[in-house]
Amino acid sequence: MVSEIESAAISIGAARRRYGIGGADTIQKWLRQFGKNHLLAKVVHVQTPEEKDQLKLLKNRVRDLEKALSDSHMKNVMYESLIEAANEHLDCDLKKKYGEKP
Repeated sequence: MVSEIESAAISIGAARRRYGIGGADTIQKWLRQFGKNHLLAKVVHVQTPEEKDQLKLLKNRVRDLEKALSDSHMKNVMYESLIEAANEHLDCDLKKKYGEKP
């Protein structure tokens, strides 16, 4: 029955009816236990120790760059809010007056 289902000769519902199986998960359990399709979903990745070390270094580099980007974004937000607060306090637009000579 498992080989019939794996070869798509019969569906799980049809197999339940044909063989008189009452449990809803029984056939799925048999497919996992006795079938071979569960092997198709696995991926095997072979790598050398140097590749593994390089991957670890690259992941650390990405983490460091993401942290630097986050810090830069937070500084930008802080400076923008500082300019807005100064604009309200001085009652002028510092962004427009930045390029003018005093």
